[in-house]
Amino acid sequence: MEGQQPPAQRRPQPPAPLHGGVRRPSLRSTAAGVFSLVAIAATGLVSGPAAGEPSAGPCALPRTDAHHSLGLDTWNAAYPKPERTLDAVMLFLSFPDSAPPHSTETIAADYFPDTSEFFERASYGRFTLRAHPRHGWLRMPRPSTAYAIQRDWAADRRAAYLRDALAVADPVVDFSRYDIVYLVADPEAPGVDSDATKVVNLRTPLRADGTDIDRVVTLFERHPPDRNVLAHETGHVFDLPDLYNRPVDGKGDWDTHVGDWDVMGSQFALAPEPFGWHKWKLGWLGAHQVRCVREPQLVTLQPLAAENGAPAAPGPRLAVVRTGPDRVLAFEARGAFGNDRGTCTEGVLVYRVRGGTESGAGPVEVVDAHPLTEACRDRSVYPPLADAPLAEGESLTVAEEGVRVEVLHRTAAGGWTVRITP
Repeated sequence: MEGQQPPAQRRPQPPAPLHGGVRRPSLRSTAAGVFSLVAIAATGLVSGPAAGEPSAGPCALPRTDAHHSLGLDTWNAAYPKPERTLDAVMLFLSFPDSAPPHSTETIAADYFPDTSEFFERASYGRFTLRAHPRHGWLRMPRPSTAYAIQRDWAADRRAAYLRDALAVADPVVDFSRYDIVYLVADPEAPGVDSDATKVVNLRTPLRADGTDIDRVVTLFERHPPDRNVLAHETGHVFDLPDLYNRPVDGKGDWDTHVGDWDVMGSQFALAPEPFGWHKWKLGWLGAHQVRCVREPQLVTLQPLAAENGAPAAPGPRLAVVRTGPDRVLAFEARGAFGNDRGTCTEGVLVYRVRGGTESGAGPVEVVDAHPLTEACRDRSVYPPLADAPLAEGESLTVAEEGVRVEVLHRTAAGGWTVRITP
């Protein structure tokens, strides 16, 4: 998340690849003490100037004021764009009421190099996340229980935690060297709640070493942590939304929007590869790899995932039909390799994107091509959507949009040829 699912919604997962949004069981400165800390959780909007992008054509939705809008005609320059190497400092915080049983080297290995490798694969080698763990525990001035750490954290307690953390780090860290800040709490401290892991956006940036710190990733994960949890949280740093459905009363299933498809839906996802729409937004897919369909058309979609950060193969990886001022229907091929190697079904995935919908309110919705069946009950976060893709020879008419897609065949090179009829 900029938040995570409550323990009641979590189900045990096999010890394999991982999601952020948690479900288990179902700044060198002499003014360190006077940082301005008007902080909001990631559900609050932090606006920023627009950065122009090359024209992406009629299927590119406009960016709106919705938090983490999936409009992509412009980039929100308040966020770093992962098209280059970004440097992340990882700081480790201990507390007077608990002696950490693990070394910071052990905790760092929970997250890296796995998180960097996830993004290397997802970006086809276009983005490198370079981690810089500052080893050794930094002692916080107050007991862990004093901060009342929890999922829906009181703003004053969260501000106190950030103020203290940055004050103890300030003498030993040059924050001007880093694009991303990870604050990792001792997971065994009595007041640490793993459900509180999130990205905190700051209305008024912290200022240290001549640089603004606009957001901080606060990690309270257990050891070992949920798989891919840091990839999920880092996605928020790049302006990606939460794709899970948070029930109003905290009860019910959190995975009804996208199920296993995309790490921003679940850190436990079997197929955590970011959606093609996300890749287009982040600059990992160019306009030449996106087919805007405005009349009946045959398209051969290359598989979205790639192995080992390999360059994207020639040809389109995403097809899009514009269905309204702020919405599209998207089509992509998903296969069992790369970040998606744990998936139990393959085929052409269909989903809706809504550019004006807030993070956590359903900006993406997977269309279930097999609504009467499910798959992978022992592993999937939401079995009804685990078999959502269309297989070879299958077709689907999406009634709400009046769009039909037929999967004609797979090519010898692994592409999926489809006929899309708007």
